[in-house]
Amino acid sequence: MENNNQLIEQIYTGCLAQGAYYIESNGEAAVIDPLRDVDSYIAKAESRGAKIKYIFETHFHADFVSGHLDLAKKTGAPIVFGPNAKPTFDAIIAEDNQVFKVGDLEIKVLHTPGHTMESSCFLLIDDNKPQSVFTGDTLFIGDVGRPDLAQKAGKLTMEDLAGYLYDSLRNKIMTLPEEVIVYPGHGAGSACGKNMSKETVSTIGEQLESNYALRADMTKEEFVKEVTEGLTTPPAYFPMNVKMNKEGYDNIDEVVNHGMKELNAAEFEAVANASGALILDTRDPQEFAKGFIPNSINIGLDGQFAPWVGALIPIDQELLIVAEEGREEEAVTRLARVGYDKSLGHLKGGFKTWLDSGNEVDKIESVSASEFANRIKNNKDEIVVDVRKSSEYKSEHVVDALNIELDYINDHMAEFPKEKHFFVHCKGGYRSMIASSILKSRGYENFTDVDGGFDKISEQDVPKTDYVCPSTL
Repeated sequence: MENNNQLIEQIYTGCLAQGAYYIESNGEAAVIDPLRDVDSYIAKAESRGAKIKYIFETHFHADFVSGHLDLAKKTGAPIVFGPNAKPTFDAIIAEDNQVFKVGDLEIKVLHTPGHTMESSCFLLIDDNKPQSVFTGDTLFIGDVGRPDLAQKAGKLTMEDLAGYLYDSLRNKIMTLPEEVIVYPGHGAGSACGKNMSKETVSTIGEQLESNYALRADMTKEEFVKEVTEGLTTPPAYFPMNVKMNKEGYDNIDEVVNHGMKELNAAEFEAVANASGALILDTRDPQEFAKGFIPNSINIGLDGQFAPWVGALIPIDQELLIVAEEGREEEAVTRLARVGYDKSLGHLKGGFKTWLDSGNEVDKIESVSASEFANRIKNNKDEIVVDVRKSSEYKSEHVVDALNIELDYINDHMAEFPKEKHFFVHCKGGYRSMIASSILKSRGYENFTDVDGGFDKISEQDVPKTDYVCPSTL
């Protein structure tokens, strides 16, 4: 939104389902919740003849590494947190209702503990009138922030945090004028909530009407029960991201430069053998299936790349990258956004370099949904493993299919059949190839991936049901 020498821009990163914000008025700018690769914010300000005056952080993020520190070093702008924040670096710890001037605009701090205790929203005021509110992980479109990430043993439970969140929403957010625009920190696909909309902008009035957590007649007890029900285990990398955001991290330029080290096939193999690094192949799933370096894990760039890396790979794991030629820097940068800083280099020229060297190559059998349908019709004993989330599985699935969620595959490897052949599928083919690559790396050979997943299977004459057999859960 731009008018009267003012600009409010949502910079949305789909693979992280994350919204950062650039605000500008009369030559002064502010950035809210920047990603770690900050040069785009600096370039935007410079192109418009503006100076970044403040960097606002809604809280210590768990799902990505913020760019607050690098942006502050490159621009000299101070970092602003809400009350209760205790970073180990210099920052302004604002008071509740403190106001910051950006050109002709005012940005007011609204302390909204609940998701975390330092969580704050930022209310944009123009000519004494509230215009928009940047809600971070306090309020999403259709949902609110999960209250289980900042629990402290013996001090705070998720029920305690949910109670704080209830009060914050009702005292600070729901009292705003209904026309105030809501700009959240995340949209659908983020693990920071459980029921987020695909929409990334709304209004207070719309949320009062449609958001289950903002019902006017909702008691605190009802709120606590509803927002704490159905929470999945957060990705294992979350605590490390919080630590990095609170205590600091290496400069992203140095991290990317290290990961951009080019290795020929012999060097790549030598580093892999010497370091024990995991080989991460970021190519398209079906390209990966046709041929890959043995023991590689496939997580494609054209999908929820960083969140799946975070869910399945330890954050301190050293990595070697195989990428489509020309996309190596993208892979390293997107890894760094979620704190994966130990990329040792990439295979120069991509997989073709490995293939041309004559080194050993592995493959994964992948069939179309129609071939899958024919094979299970002709063999009633075929086993089908569905790696979608349990909620997806419950909505509809192949009759008698086992549900082993990709999110928790490392904890449930023993549930995959070892002696009999089985098929693996997800919704569209992205997650099933991740699962297939993990199975291959663990020595499984007795399986076949279904290209196109349940989206294509649903078009076939295959027995399907929405009934959930308890024995398969």
